[in-house]
Amino acid sequence: MESHSRPRRAFWGDVRFLIGLCLVALSIGGVWSVVSATGATTPVLQATRTLVEGEAVGSGDFQVVEVNLSTVGGEYLGPQDLISGSVLARTLVADELVPVSALADADSRRTTTIVIETGTGIPGGVTTGSTVELWRSPLPEDGAAQEPPSILLDRATVASVIVDDGVLASDEAGVELVIDRSEVAAVLAAITAEAALSVVPIGAEE
Repeated sequence: MESHSRPRRAFWGDVRFLIGLCLVALSIGGVWSVVSATGATTPVLQATRTLVEGEAVGSGDFQVVEVNLSTVGGEYLGPQDLISGSVLARTLVADELVPVSALADADSRRTTTIVIETGTGIPGGVTTGSTVELWRSPLPEDGAAQEPPSILLDRATVASVIVDDGVLASDEAGVELVIDRSEVAAVLAAITAEAALSVVPIGAEE
């Protein structure tokens, strides 16, 4: 009786099978990584109120929230990154996450605050954190024509609005502005010269 031997499986068939298994495993691993990354959260700092440029800040000015930041987690500050003596390098609005670039060392900042009284009132849209221009209208000298108003500061940040009896358009209203220290002399000179000062929101029509 003649016997027939079973043909052996080709070597390349085994290789293709193994490659297929590897591809399936890689696919499953990739899907698992994406799902894991999507569900991961990171604790970051969030401003609890509007904080203005140049303001010294501490833990009481922020809350910690868990946020899914995906691949941009390193761009925001966590609670462990808040260093004593930090000041804001730019204004943060309430509930804004705190980017790394928003905080600086106090010694590296050259800003200060100055209070400006204005007889023209404060526009209703100007609040803490607003960016404004400061205009100057010089007091005319005896017999001289009135000089046209001009911009004294082309950009300043409002630290607070100061009004009497809560009336926003009060004739005695004023603002506390965050300005560069190099601009202090010009502002004080205008105040000493009794120039009329007016605050204008940036973007408002003149």
